[in-house]
This record gives sequence, C-alpha cells and structure tokens, in this order.
Amino acid sequence: MLEKGKEVLSEQSFSLLLGAELEVFEAGTAELSLEIRDDLKQNNGFAHGGVVSYLADNCITFAGASVLGNCVTSEYKVNYVRPAIGDRLVARATVLYSGKRQSTCECKVYAQTDSEEKLVAASLGTINKIDAS
Repeated sequence: MLEKGKEVLSEQSFSLLLGAELEVFEAGTAELSLEIRDDLKQNNGFAHGGVVSYLADNCITFAGASVLGNCVTSEYKVNYVRPAIGDRLVARATVLYSGKRQSTCECKVYAQTDSEEKLVAASLGTINKIDAS
C-alpha cells in the first residue's frame, strides 16, 4: 500500500515542490513529512502556516484514501498550537470514522529536531470518495 501511495504523491506537483515524503500509508492512517527549508519559512523564521496546513490537508486525505480509495478533501480546519520551529515537519493522520463515501479524519502536525518533537497544529477534516471519470 505504501508504494502505491508514494506513486500518487509523486504525481502531485505541489507536493514535489515542497519536498513532501509519504512515510506511512496503512488502512486508517497516514504520515507525511518534509524538511523545513528556508524558502518554506515566513518572515519570523518558522515554517509558514500554509506549509503546515498543506501537510494536514494532504495527510488527512491520504488517511481517508486508505479506506475509501480515490478521494478529495471536502472540508478541513486547522488549529495552530505554536510556531513550527525545527528541522522537519511530520503530519500523522488517522480515520476517526468512515462510511462508504465519506470519512472523518484527524491530523496532528509536529515540528521535529534531533532531540524533540513538538505539536504545532491539529486538524479535523471530511474526505469524500470520488468516482473515476
């Protein structure tokens, strides 16, 4: 399942631009990460909120896809807990509930250094199955 997920991620040009990597893709869960580069930081020196939000959005969609198949985000919200200061961002999402066409997923985004990991954002989203056209 992980290899298929990596193939899907490799087809997302924005994900490639940011340098996102799919670390875990199993039934009901997903994990994405990326290096916090200087060009992804805002003027105060920490990762831009849009980068943190992207990780949450894409990670909950991968988690939803793990149970629904081909899907898209219908809606999501992000609560920023603290500035994303560190070397890497890691997003971990799980499916809270899934029906046949929709799942509700949560995601927590962490900033990592060599010695610690701190929660920087929490997200909740609705993922909808889409039919191949």
